[in-house]
Amino acid sequence: MPAGTSSAVAAYDTTLRDGAQQQSVAFTVADKLAVARLLDELGVAYIEAGWPGAIPKDTEFFARARTELELRTARLVAFGSTCKAGMAAGEDPQVRALLDSGAPVVTIVAKSDPVHVERALRTSLAENLRMVRDTVAVLVAAGREVMVDLEHFFDGLDHAAVLAGEAAGSGEAGPAAAGGAGAAAGTEPAGSGLDLPYPLAVAVAAAQAGAGTVIPCDTNGGTLPDVVGERVARLRDALEKAGQGDCTIGIHTHDDAGVAVAGALAAVRAGARQVQGCVNGLGERTGNANLLTLIADLELKTDFTVLPGDAAERARRLAELSAVARHVGEIVNRPPSSRLPYVGARAFAHKAGLHASAIRVDPNLYQHIDPERVGNTMTMLVSEMAGRASIELKAREFGIDASGDHELLTRVTEAVKAREAVGYTYDAADGSFELLLRAARGDLPEYFRIESWRASIQARPLPGQRLLSTEGDTVTETEATVRLWAGGRRYAVLGEGNGPVNALDHALCAALEQVYPETAEFELTDYKVRILDTERGTRSVVRVLIDITDGEQTWSTVGVGTDVVEASWEALIDGHIVGLLRRGVEPR
Repeated sequence: MPAGTSSAVAAYDTTLRDGAQQQSVAFTVADKLAVARLLDELGVAYIEAGWPGAIPKDTEFFARARTELELRTARLVAFGSTCKAGMAAGEDPQVRALLDSGAPVVTIVAKSDPVHVERALRTSLAENLRMVRDTVAVLVAAGREVMVDLEHFFDGLDHAAVLAGEAAGSGEAGPAAAGGAGAAAGTEPAGSGLDLPYPLAVAVAAAQAGAGTVIPCDTNGGTLPDVVGERVARLRDALEKAGQGDCTIGIHTHDDAGVAVAGALAAVRAGARQVQGCVNGLGERTGNANLLTLIADLELKTDFTVLPGDAAERARRLAELSAVARHVGEIVNRPPSSRLPYVGARAFAHKAGLHASAIRVDPNLYQHIDPERVGNTMTMLVSEMAGRASIELKAREFGIDASGDHELLTRVTEAVKAREAVGYTYDAADGSFELLLRAARGDLPEYFRIESWRASIQARPLPGQRLLSTEGDTVTETEATVRLWAGGRRYAVLGEGNGPVNALDHALCAALEQVYPETAEFELTDYKVRILDTERGTRSVVRVLIDITDGEQTWSTVGVGTDVVEASWEALIDGHIVGLLRRGVEPR
């Protein structure tokens, strides 16, 4: 069967290499091993783990992977480049490092744009073809499955056309034989009697040397989907005419024009049977195609299959998609955007009242799929736009059935609208909304009672300083005192910290832990401040949003006040009450 007619599409993950090129993203060897296991459990076909020989950490990874990584569905891929210009592939130490890695699959990147060959690689078009052929042949002879990334393929076709036009205008002739020294005009014979644009010639040369897959890359990320599809079809045609129809075509896209996923899908429609991408769309600049989105799109929206197994097995794996997104985000310390398709925390969030009324009747009326199919959940966002239906649906998320209590729903709806009018926001603070709802129902537990709190900060400039030093050597002391009642006793605790909010947090936690040791696991993970009426300057009302986690779940609370410390204190208090509620703790 020709490689472009099968309904199976291989998922090729490059998070551990291309994803690591994103600013502030870095993987330790242990991180890479952990991510590889997650990807294998998900069911990707290939895991590109790094560049052995060029990056010491990647060399270590492949060495450890031999004994520490047992893959069940995926094949491990070592990434590298063609041999150097003027050097035999068998003598190139970088090619040798790829073999020494022990990886069963090797992907090499090859220049396919004639402009890049001459300006960046600084060699001839013919020599670049030789480098591709020789490198592939050496790797294939060593028993490796070989793939070739055709760097700048799509731009290269444009450049080759320009060069060919210039050569035709000057009367230049193309080379007489494949690999001839006189390569010019951006074309090369493909060994089939046809002169091909240079990017196609590189692809055909790689296939003829034994590469099982060639991957056109939209390296600069600016090619639109219809162009991607058309040019992948041209590549498919060129391979078939050269007798290389069994060579698989992949696709590698970047999101600089915002169409990486759309471009990859167009490539699949045109005959590509491998999609490359990164989890959560990680990658340099604006990122690579989001592999999780591609997997979901192909599995749920087309007749193509990406994950292994029968229908039931594929459905089970697909339901792990959101968990994989979160876990990889935790490993790289970059939580996935809440607006990511399929896996984002807000991918199935609904806010408008009209939508909520319809969703109460049938959730599918405003959702393109059942979120559970990708391991996600529907979320109702409560705001001033909310009606009783929104409140009712949100209450269900907390295990509260308010469907028959119209008076309660009306009262809570009006309270939300009134409080949002003065600055509160509940679509981003579901924890605070739960407290509002339970207070209206009369079933909000009283875990503790605040008697008073105070925070102070004192700066002591060094002798001779009139202003605070810009060098950071001014001594600043911050402390907070919290007095509260809990468990039938009064506690007065002094806390110190990096600023008044941090000091208050320390004091509150120190007091509560004496009665509720569960709060020792609570950790503030995010803190946002927004000025709501900037025209009033330092007299402005501020809103504070915080996220707290206990290691298993995360919740958000909001505080509003004319003072940032006051607003922060409200959010902190609510955050600890929500945490105790979510843990099922009874008042003591």
